[in-house]
Amino acid sequence: MKFLSQTFNIQTEKGPQFIDITDRVEEAARKSGIANGFAVVFSKHTTAAIRINENEPALIGDMERMLEGIAPSCAEYKHNEFAHAFSTNGERPNGHSHCQHLLLGASEAVPVMDGKLIVGQWQRIFLIELDHGREREVVVQLVGE
Repeated sequence: MKFLSQTFNIQTEKGPQFIDITDRVEEAARKSGIANGFAVVFSKHTTAAIRINENEPALIGDMERMLEGIAPSCAEYKHNEFAHAFSTNGERPNGHSHCQHLLLGASEAVPVMDGKLIVGQWQRIFLIELDHGREREVVVQLVGE
């Protein structure tokens, strides 16, 4: 059994923002030497998600509007009052980001076969920034033979 863990940083610009990280995950799979197994792609943040979807600009716009409709950034959140009152690091009100993340999740598992990620023709792996621009960490862990 082989294992490889790799962490890489992504600088985001705004929320919501869909950042295609498929090529970086594929590179990690190639470097791992794993022929058959799986890759887990994980965001180390509660306001940045990992999801698989299509990288088509109109669809991304639709998904951004859907996220805003589900948990609007301008709505009132108790977390915003708490975060503002106790913040020592300049954290902005971001209750909407946490609520959106709850629906999206922190990770995806992708099969690896013959040393390649097995994804559909149009599928891409995204880091989705839900808050504001900043540096984010993504962990890719590969396991297999």
